[in-house]
Amino acid sequence: MKVIVLGGSGYIGSHVSDELTDRGHEVIIYDRKKSPYLREEQEMIIGDITDSNRLEKAVEGCDVVYNLAAIADINECIEKPIDTVKYNVLGNVNALEAARKAKVQRFIYGSSVYVYSRYGSFYRSSKRSSELFVDNYRQIHGLAYTVLRYGSLYGGRAQEWNGVHRIVKQALSEGKIIYEGTGEEKREFIHIKDAARLSVDVLSPEYKNQHVILTGNESMQIKYLLEMIKEMLDDKVEISYEKEAKKNHYKITPYSFNPKLGKKLVNNPHVDMGQGILNYIQKVYSNLKESK
Repeated sequence: MKVIVLGGSGYIGSHVSDELTDRGHEVIIYDRKKSPYLREEQEMIIGDITDSNRLEKAVEGCDVVYNLAAIADINECIEKPIDTVKYNVLGNVNALEAARKAKVQRFIYGSSVYVYSRYGSFYRSSKRSSELFVDNYRQIHGLAYTVLRYGSLYGGRAQEWNGVHRIVKQALSEGKIIYEGTGEEKREFIHIKDAARLSVDVLSPEYKNQHVILTGNESMQIKYLLEMIKEMLDDKVEISYEKEAKKNHYKITPYSFNPKLGKKLVNNPHVDMGQGILNYIQKVYSNLKESK
């Protein structure tokens, strides 16, 4: 199929684009900047998701639209609520409208497990409202969709604010890890490559008009993750906890009561957490050496 990935230059978007290409799909990447991971067989269109005219031209003739374009950093969303609405909500409506006019077979929206939560502030609000627009377009215009609710991602190409990236980078560059919280917090980490594979698996008809949860297979306390990293670095890392936990992040679970439930999709086989972290330590170490 001909597939356009909005936000395809980013963390999730670039990996999903690669997976789509590997499976033989014709891939167009639409983003504000050229993807540093662009492959020869992929087409690149420079454009903003708020530019409705350019977006409609880009989507024309496509079979599937992935909207993975958004401000994804919770702290940035808190600092920039207007931009959060502009890109995360209005941008998504622009994408939906372009998909409707192009009569695409499926609209796939990159959401978050934070839609279930009391946490996440403006980020959560933008994702929750965008999910409603996605469902409204199905009800009113018959636009088929799949909503992907991503959990805690880690792995190559991660942003500077990514949780695992910050921990690994600080451990390597400073010989210490300072964690804001008690360490009792839990996350279901999922490797970015596993998430990308599952993000393409949902093109199957059974995931049409479904909400799919993409998190890891097991829950892990943060303190065990930190100890794992410390051990991999020959115990040469000092770990300390700032007991004042992050106010806008959940502690044990993102879930609070919400009647719109999602199906959890898991990857078997999947990237082992220990192996995934070890590989990522090697990537960050190489990047730090190159930057010196």
